[in-house]
Amino acid sequence: MKSEYHYLTYRFVRMIRMMAVLFLAVPLAQAEGPTAEELGKLQVGNLIYGNDNKSSVCFADRFVGLTSDQTHLVTGEKFIPVKLSSPDLFDMPFCIFSGEGSFTLTEAERENLRAYLNSGGFLLASPSCSNKDWHRSFLNELELCLPEHSLETIPMTHPIFSMVHQIDRLQDKKGRSVVLQGMTINGRLAVVHSPDGLNDVKNAKGCCCCGGNEIRDPAKVNVNIFVYAAVY
Repeated sequence: MKSEYHYLTYRFVRMIRMMAVLFLAVPLAQAEGPTAEELGKLQVGNLIYGNDNKSSVCFADRFVGLTSDQTHLVTGEKFIPVKLSSPDLFDMPFCIFSGEGSFTLTEAERENLRAYLNSGGFLLASPSCSNKDWHRSFLNELELCLPEHSLETIPMTHPIFSMVHQIDRLQDKKGRSVVLQGMTINGRLAVVHSPDGLNDVKNAKGCCCCGGNEIRDPAKVNVNIFVYAAVY
């Protein structure tokens, strides 16, 4: 099993590199230090969880490609399925947690999720079709995993809303104002949650979900979240 120390070391080296690329505008081919190939690509995991192996087919990976196109970050091409209980979780700096219906995590999954978030991992959680049962289960499991932390409203002044795209207001598809919730761990935003949906379902292959009260322009929001997770 990958140790938390190994994961943190890998993450620290990569983040220093990506910060230089983004904020100093140094082309990858000219920057000093390890090459992009040596650092590896920024991958996004799609969590598989629960006794019935729930996962998401209604969360579009389009934002990953947009991040690669719009920044100097070198990303994977699509989500990588990863079991929440697996040590492979620690190879994923960023994970999608989504699905429909009620669920219960196993104790092994709770322990892994707790270790993952405490050691620098990032979680973007959003129910398919704004599913209320999934939302309630997620809030319950997060409290069981990390009772010492809580979700709070992320103010629109947070860097997450200006990393690549300037976002001054969040609206659902009906035009109503909505907010994102976040959990801060060790001084860093580690969980972003939207009960309204950031799934970008119209671009999710094989999905028949209506999207529920999905937030408008979800791909732009997700690009910002992904870049924030990579450089903070």
